[in-house]
Amino acid sequence: MEKLTGYQKKYLRGLAHKLKPVVMVGQKGVTPALFKSVEAALIAHELIKVRFVENKEREQKTRITTEITTQTGCEIAGAIGHTTILYRPHPETGKRRIILPRQSSNHL
Repeated sequence: MEKLTGYQKKYLRGLAHKLKPVVMVGQKGVTPALFKSVEAALIAHELIKVRFVENKEREQKTRITTEITTQTGCEIAGAIGHTTILYRPHPETGKRRIILPRQSSNHL
């Protein structure tokens, strides 16, 4: 997957605004079950919110999010508070729901 541009991240954050978190990171933190949940959610939705239920420090959230992105091959579209927005296009081109903009409309 190509790196997301700033404009694409902004676009994805806008789409994610109305979404509810579909994966919760709890007390156990990083587990094989967490990776399975994220993987299934990304295949089903492409764009998901992951919520940290426990009060974790910023460094812990960053570490866990990095582990998730490394294991699942997704990209971080944004993070605010206890919620992180992750994106990965569907592996089958014909089943993709989200079409990313190529460049900012300011450059046209």
